[in-house]
Amino acid sequence: MPALSVLDLAPVPQGSTPGDALRNARDLAQHAERLGYRRYWLAEHHNMVGIASAATAVVIGFVAGGTSTIRVGSGGVMLPNHSPMVIAEQFGTLESLYPGRIDLGLGRAPGTDQRTLRALRRNPASADEFPQDVLELQALLGPVQPGQAVQAVPGADTRVPLWILGSSTYGAQLAAMLSLPYAFASHFAPEALHQALATYRARFEPGQIERPHAMVGVNVIAADTDAEARRLFTSAQQSFVNMFRGTRGKLLPPIDDIETYWSPMEKAQASAMLRCSVVGGPETVRRGLAQFGEQTGADELMVASAIWDHAARKRSYQILAEAHAALPTDRIAA
Repeated sequence: MPALSVLDLAPVPQGSTPGDALRNARDLAQHAERLGYRRYWLAEHHNMVGIASAATAVVIGFVAGGTSTIRVGSGGVMLPNHSPMVIAEQFGTLESLYPGRIDLGLGRAPGTDQRTLRALRRNPASADEFPQDVLELQALLGPVQPGQAVQAVPGADTRVPLWILGSSTYGAQLAAMLSLPYAFASHFAPEALHQALATYRARFEPGQIERPHAMVGVNVIAADTDAEARRLFTSAQQSFVNMFRGTRGKLLPPIDDIETYWSPMEKAQASAMLRCSVVGGPETVRRGLAQFGEQTGADELMVASAIWDHAARKRSYQILAEAHAALPTDRIAA
């Protein structure tokens, strides 16, 4: 049975502030820790008023400082936005403060638009150097070599675990070649999911880890009834429609009838991107979780839940944890 982990973008609901969102993130992480989730990851995005996790390393430190056992990390840091040296120092510092609990998931996309990328003082072509940057970062977090002139302090010899994130076969090939665990962003880009997993497993070369470890993203919106879960899900559906319309904003409250909000084309687009979603009451979630695990053979599920009301979001993760615990161990491939 795959482990469960949490992916949090620190969403800013309509009517609240980024500070509220960040405090909610730490409260949700504490809740997830009590429920037995393995990891709590935060994602780097920029110039988005509905997402508060732009300073990802800072937020990770805030969350890790409020928890004690759950692993906390990035899902991910967009490495082309940064120098490997700076990321090594940031995550070396986090590992020094919270030893054995920090993960460093790395993405190749900018996590923003081209105008904001320029504001970050990064060259769009820097994404082409992603493999070399990963290797440089890995070396900076590894043992100091004889005669090494540049060291990350803190960072050197902390050996923070690296993950490759992706939504295509590119990341799968890189993770396999570097013998790193791989996380696929199927919670919003499911098209290449099965091809990427097959590529990763077929091309994996044992080294830093001995066998492939695949984490798969999935949206889970759970409530006490199917009807209430479907209503809560309309917040995420509205967000995707607004992205297509170019009107991104804060996370909107749920509505009673999503059909009044989107056009047929918008419905098709949003539904395709949200295809890897489990929405419903406890029994529906249990069945959906088992089916998704069987289809992917995932070693771990990274769960995203864009729910406007914080209490309802916590309740969703509780229902999910209970549904996961009720599954027979032979129902999901490990």
